[in-house]
Amino acid sequence: MPEEKIKAPLVRIFAGPQGARAGWRALLFVVLTLLIAIPMVLAMYWLHLAPHPAGALIPPATVFMGEGIFLPAALLAAWLLSRIERRAWRGYIAPVTANFGRNFRVGAFWGLAAMSALLGGLRLAGVYSFGALSAHGAEIAYYALVWAAAFLLVAGFEEFFFRGYLLYTFATGMGFWPAALLSSFFFGAIHLGNRGEDIVGALSAGLAGLFFAFTVRRTGNLGFALGVHAGWDYAESFIYGVPDSGARSTGALLHPGIHGPAWLTGGGVGPEGSLLVFVILGALFLVFHRTYPAIRYPELKSRATAPSPAPPPEPA
Repeated sequence: MPEEKIKAPLVRIFAGPQGARAGWRALLFVVLTLLIAIPMVLAMYWLHLAPHPAGALIPPATVFMGEGIFLPAALLAAWLLSRIERRAWRGYIAPVTANFGRNFRVGAFWGLAAMSALLGGLRLAGVYSFGALSAHGAEIAYYALVWAAAFLLVAGFEEFFFRGYLLYTFATGMGFWPAALLSSFFFGAIHLGNRGEDIVGALSAGLAGLFFAFTVRRTGNLGFALGVHAGWDYAESFIYGVPDSGARSTGALLHPGIHGPAWLTGGGVGPEGSLLVFVILGALFLVFHRTYPAIRYPELKSRATAPSPAPPPEPA
């Protein structure tokens, strides 16, 4: 058998019309991110610089160490791959650059409002009370700023990793919605690694990931997804002080009370484990669909196809 015929099937496994297949590029991105980040994390522990959470209470330093290492690692890995793929690096974040800052600000408001609606629903059901202030004066200001920075890092890493490089890369191989479903599945599944998480919380995280991808589809960049993700986490963990995957944040503004069946309250998982979260996420999909009707994310399936028309201009 000619050598060319033997090589052809192997070539098709690893290469397609755009060069290396999307799945292999995504896998390389994950591996590169880990190879860059893990030695830095191990060095932090070896030098005794890593913070130690006090039981179920998570200090801001824990978030800064984790996301503060993994976000730069993911950005560096993506930059290296952009050189290999001969793509514009900013395309992973903002294929459409218009209104990135405005999208972020509006998204942050949506995230705060959505978590407030979720806890408001639990309050109306009689299973949640907002409680009293757990901090005062300068302590409130300190933790408000520190947790805002921390959750920007959390949203920055998770959105760039899942809705940035991975969504962009998967979309070049299979189209946007299959890519969104696949990246959201991974996003939900990885939450099962959190202490205190359960299957309902992981499912809600996966559905939230799909909503974040939907916002990217309709706005053309990561701005709205970054904002709503950071706003949701900030409201949940700092403002209202409820558990997130079983963990509470130190320095939370409120000291709430939660009592009632776990299917409604989320139990130890927190409100993301409540069945009511699916109602809130469904409402987010519907309202966002009506508010942002135009598709702005470019078609990435194949370089060989003709370029898609330019997206309509953003509303004033």
